Amino acid sequence: MKFRCAGLTPESIVDGPGYRFTVWTQGCPHNCEGCHNPQTHDPAGGFEADTEEVFRQIISDPLLDGVTLSGGDPFYQAKPMADLARKIHAYEGFKLNVIAYTGFTYEELIADANEENGFMELLRECDYIIDGRFELAQRSLELKFRGSPNQRFIDVKKSLDKGVPVVIDDETLSMM
Repeated sequence: MKFRCAGLTPESIVDGPGYRFTVWTQGCPHNCEGCHNPQTHDPAGGFEADTEEVFRQIISDPLLDGVTLSGGDPFYQAKPMADLARKIHAYEGFKLNVIAYTGFTYEELIADANEENGFMELLRECDYIIDGRFELAQRSLELKFRGSPNQRFIDVKKSLDKGVPVVIDDETLSMM
């Protein structure tokens, strides 16, 4: 499935716990002040990529712990990102978790989910999300995998089961 890609980082230790492959999606409607990836905001920017080709790159590295979908905002292209995440979870060679960074809150994704935008489709394929817009006035370098304290590291599977966001604290994140 085709999508707009801003770039790929095959080896990352800063985009979530463990050793990760990061997919930088193109397009973001949030335009957060101080965003560290403003070049990813334009939905027409970047280049066309294919989820199958990216998946092949991901599984070529058996040392990976997981895949991070970032951007831009991966929920701006939820259907192809759900396709990629589904391929990752179905792969039997080794298990990888999937994290997505989004400027939407978990509650916004749930409330606005419909067949057309694919929000729920991608949520169901994510193990974790970091939600919420980056707030420059609250910027903190002491937070694990987040830029401002309003952003939450959420266990999506538990949240969907319980019907409320299940937030993982920094102490638990340090052990992941």
